Amino acid sequence: MKLNERSLAFYATCDAPVDHAGFLRKQGAGRPAASHRRWFVLRGNLLFYFEEPAARQPLGVVVLEGCTVELADAAQDFAFAVRFAGARARAYVLAADSQAAMEGWVKALSRASFDYLRLVVRELEQQLAAMRAGGCPAPPRRPKENGCAVWSIEAAPACAAAGPGPPTPPPRRRASAPHGPLDGLPFAQLHEWYGQEIQALRGQWLSSRAQP
Repeated sequence: MKLNERSLAFYATCDAPVDHAGFLRKQGAGRPAASHRRWFVLRGNLLFYFEEPAARQPLGVVVLEGCTVELADAAQDFAFAVRFAGARARAYVLAADSQAAMEGWVKALSRASFDYLRLVVRELEQQLAAMRAGGCPAPPRRPKENGCAVWSIEAAPACAAAGPGPPTPPPRRRASAPHGPLDGLPFAQLHEWYGQEIQALRGQWLSSRAQP
């Protein structure tokens, strides 16, 4: 795969919201392997790492498609590994500062693929179509992370019996398209535009949870 270094550097440091960020210790490829503390930024399925948070140029990037994330047997505490299929594929061994930080990274990296997001979108579209038709949506299938089902959306169907339960997700809204054709826009701008609707819905959800 060809990656444009200039575009990647711009995307890594643009003002669009990140999916996850924080310090991790990265094990080098040498023997004996030394570890270095780096600032990691996850955007979509790209994991960038920097010398420090204020750096404007990433030291490297890991494309996370087709990877598995698992706990690692390493000398460092709170270590996990990002592995790829293939005999010669490199495994990235990383270590967080705490158990909570490690769990957050493992969850975020496990979900950072187009295949996972495609399953999420497909499930949401099926539930929305069933609710609009006034029928009962089938029990949601759970997209898998590393072969284990860990995610689901539980929507209360219209024909369900009355009683307490999770709220019905709001109908999907269409964000207004930016001016001009989409083909000419840079990837970072498209990422920021499509993320506005998600940020708005998340804000509404957090506000509803804060209310007594």
